[in-house]
Amino acid sequence: MAKVIFGNHSSVIVPSKDRENIHKFYGDVLGGTIIQQPERDFIRIGGDFFIVFLYGDVPDESEFSRTARAIWLEIKSDNVEETRRNILESGLVRKLEVPDPHLYFQAPGGQCMRLVGIDEDLSFYEGAEAGPDVARIKERAAMGFEA
Repeated sequence: MAKVIFGNHSSVIVPSKDRENIHKFYGDVLGGTIIQQPERDFIRIGGDFFIVFLYGDVPDESEFSRTARAIWLEIKSDNVEETRRNILESGLVRKLEVPDPHLYFQAPGGQCMRLVGIDEDLSFYEGAEAGPDVARIKERAAMGFEA
C-alpha cells in the first residue's frame, strides 16, 4: 500500500467580513506570520504549518452547531497556560465546553481547535488508552457544545 501522510498546508474559505479578526487572532494572539494577497492570506504558524484563508462572498457558517462534522485543528504551545490566557482574553474566540481537560475553541472564521502542550503525552488520543468520554462528547455535539 502507498504511504500517505498529512501535509503542512490547510485552507478554508471564509466570509470577507472575518478578515480583520482572523489577522488579529492568528497574527497578534498566536504570533503567526501573515502574507496578504488581494483575496487570500497565507498564515504561517510555528515552523512550517501554513493555513490559507480564501475570502469571498460565502455564507457565514461559523456557528459551531452547523459544523459539527468539521475537522478540528490541534495547536501546540510550549506555554499552554499563557497561550490559553491570551486566546481567551483576546475576545476573538468562542470557548467550547468539551468534556476534555484541554481548551477547545472556535476561532474567527469558524475553525475549531484544541490547545495542547508541545511535549504533552497525547497517546490516549491515538488509541493507546481509554481517552476522552466519547459518549459525553457526542451528547455535547448534539447540543452544540453549549452549557
